[in-house]
Amino acid sequence: MSFTIAIDGPAASGKGTIARQLAARFGFAHLDTGLLYRAVGRKMLEGVDPVEAAQALDVTSLDAGELRGPDVAQAASKVAALPAVRAALVDVQRAFSRRSGGAVLDGRDIGTVICPEAEAKLFVIASAEVRAERRWRELVAAGHAVTLDEVLADVLVRDARDMNRADAPLKPAEDATTLDTSKMAIEDAVAEAVAIVNAARGSG
Repeated sequence: MSFTIAIDGPAASGKGTIARQLAARFGFAHLDTGLLYRAVGRKMLEGVDPVEAAQALDVTSLDAGELRGPDVAQAASKVAALPAVRAALVDVQRAFSRRSGGAVLDGRDIGTVICPEAEAKLFVIASAEVRAERRWRELVAAGHAVTLDEVLADVLVRDARDMNRADAPLKPAEDATTLDTSKMAIEDAVAEAVAIVNAARGSG
């Protein structure tokens, strides 16, 4: 029996952390779909055609650690705006979402495009300033020399690109539950997400 949890939201909203913890909590498989676009974006930076990179992508060999830099993030946002790239990655994501035993997918168009029939849908948000500070702390901890202002500018550019692209723009599904993590500890955000999923599963 399959059960799909679709989690969408902008960069650094907390959706990835929530998705990983939900997957662990319920024993579901997890796919960070943003890594697919980051992998394609990195290939583009290396000179590979992004559509060809998407068509040849091996989802079993994604290394999150190698795909977290700001240059790759910007490249990912650019290739994600290409309809041919998105089309190449749709089937991979949909197949993952219906695997036996349950699945959690997080990204920007999971509840609206990839898994419109998902049993549970969350749209995770936070203010741009809060998200920028979270991402800045991550990047500094990883050794990147960036300022908070630079990261905030990057977040705003990515938001605009993701929300305004013609193909699969970032927006909540009509039946998604919005979770604002701006002022929430991650433990509280996860607890709220667990409650939302339990309600969808009919287990209170």
